[in-house]
Amino acid sequence: MAQGKPRIKTTVVGSYPIPEWLVASPSEQALADATRVVLSIQEKAGIDVVCDGEMYRFDVNHPETNGMIEYFVRPMTGVRTELTFEELLAYRSQPGMNFRTRPPGLVDGPVGSGTLDLPDACARAKGLANKPLKFTITGPHMLAKTLLDSYYKSAEKLAHALAEVLAAQVETLNADVVQLDEANLPGSPQDGPWAAAAANRVLDAVKGTAAVHLCFGNYGGQTIQKGAWKNLIDYLNALHADHIVMETAHRPPEEIQAFRDLKPEIGFGLGVVDVKSTVVESADGIARAIERATNLLGVDRIRYIHPDCGLWMLKRSIADAKIRALTLGRDLFEGRQAR
Repeated sequence: MAQGKPRIKTTVVGSYPIPEWLVASPSEQALADATRVVLSIQEKAGIDVVCDGEMYRFDVNHPETNGMIEYFVRPMTGVRTELTFEELLAYRSQPGMNFRTRPPGLVDGPVGSGTLDLPDACARAKGLANKPLKFTITGPHMLAKTLLDSYYKSAEKLAHALAEVLAAQVETLNADVVQLDEANLPGSPQDGPWAAAAANRVLDAVKGTAAVHLCFGNYGGQTIQKGAWKNLIDYLNALHADHIVMETAHRPPEEIQAFRDLKPEIGFGLGVVDVKSTVVESADGIARAIERATNLLGVDRIRYIHPDCGLWMLKRSIADAKIRALTLGRDLFEGRQAR
């Protein structure tokens, strides 16, 4: 059996199921306890790079996005959260927003950090983690596309303005990995050039390891965006990222071949856990998924394995089991346990 450190690292994408007791009785102490529980689950499962589960950003009023939008934009200056009926109708007429009925806000002035304080949330998680910590941030493209904008009047200009705000926050983060999440871009590949430029403004501010996660969305176990990974290769190659974290378990197997054109200096993260399924993957199934991808992309191409996306919509018992399967599957593939 293989000895030493594993070649392929295991990680998670970000969100984790919110404990029912936190929702029932939220408090600062309960939030810290929930974060501690989530980190402990991952650490005991042998996950190499852990995440806080995004407990601090959950918004019971906007469960459709797990607070991944509201948490970032509502504290910002230049964003108004009270909208008129006419503004709501304008938002609902936009393409790609069918999974939401209300925007997180309307941009009516220059955006600024306001009271957004990502370093505090990061420091709290870092103080509870016993393994390398990943801190996740919703990317400027997705934030720009989900906001209603009456000031910049351009998604590109708004994304760059948001990138400046996020970069100022990221510069002070004490995380081993900082990951930008862009779940809207796969459905809008034409935005790739300016979306990459905005993302790079944030990625260049990362002190540790910079990563980017892309998926086709997940609401109620359903895919939100339509498209194919082959349409995003130029965007991916333009990123100033150490590695990418991709949805591949729920996608057609042949799509893996598109990543042959990914620049070799960008590490590939392979999704091997389908978060849109309640079936728990077997260690053997995960090992075989790694093997298939390795045969297509090369023996040293896979740097991380992980779920396709965040696990927050699953029951905790299912999420916990899927997390355990990650390490078991990796170890089986690398010969750390017998088949």
